[in-house]
Amino acid sequence: MERTKKTSADRLYKAFIYVALITLAVTIIIPVAWVFMASVKENSEFYGNPWALPAGFYIQNFADAWGKARMGEYMLNSVLVTALALVILLVVALPAAYALSRFEFRGRKLLNAAFMGGLFINVNYIVVPIFLMLVDGDKFLRGLLGDGLLLNNIFVLAVVYASTALPFTVYLLSGYFSTLAHDYEEAAYIDGAGYGRTMVKIIFPMAQPSIITVILFNFLSFWNEYIIAMTLLSDPKGGKTLPVGLMQLTQAQQSAAQYGQLYAGLVLVMLPTLILYICVQKKLTQGMTLGGLKG
Repeated sequence: MERTKKTSADRLYKAFIYVALITLAVTIIIPVAWVFMASVKENSEFYGNPWALPAGFYIQNFADAWGKARMGEYMLNSVLVTALALVILLVVALPAAYALSRFEFRGRKLLNAAFMGGLFINVNYIVVPIFLMLVDGDKFLRGLLGDGLLLNNIFVLAVVYASTALPFTVYLLSGYFSTLAHDYEEAAYIDGAGYGRTMVKIIFPMAQPSIITVILFNFLSFWNEYIIAMTLLSDPKGGKTLPVGLMQLTQAQQSAAQYGQLYAGLVLVMLPTLILYICVQKKLTQGMTLGGLKG
């Protein structure tokens, strides 16, 4: 009798989980599909039934969004900023996480506490102080060099991205590094390898799942970031990243009633992240689980 009750409860629980997952999937899939359909509609089609299928594939929307709305330029800026931020982040975070997780030295606990504290700081709350620091820095550089270099600079934006992502990245990597056996390093030291060579040739290849997770997670974060990019790239004539350019396109096309071009811009922003996530979702989940359980 108890076994029957337990089986019924399990079935009811599984049914609830399936219903909840299907509901969440529908609430995500339908809006995304609607945006893709809207991106190939002509403007006249938006004044009828919003759920009607497109009469054809009006690809001109993408050409207009790419050229006239400068989304191609914005995409190039996003690619450069994201790539630079990832390179800077990995160059700093990998050695830092390795040292914090594998060696005992004075100040190690303080550094660990600082990185842990950084996990609880929402970068959106400190955008204004960052902006004011860069403004003061530009004033100093203008007096010294005659021109400012810190604001409206893609490289500076990449540095800010990397620095704000550093606490989480070091936390995740150090948690994984600390689980690796020291026997591999000792064998490398016996063979004459130094600390740097051991780190690059032995530890990093073994920590590949966690490193891939860090790269993918931060790529999605940098690619979709809006508030910092909007604040630091404030020149109307200067380069923008995709999210900032998309917001400007939204404001411009709503008044111009160019809805097809607007949704084509949305697709250009979403498509790279959707493709990347679909391709690597298993590795992303696996790396996050390894880093979380073993850390």
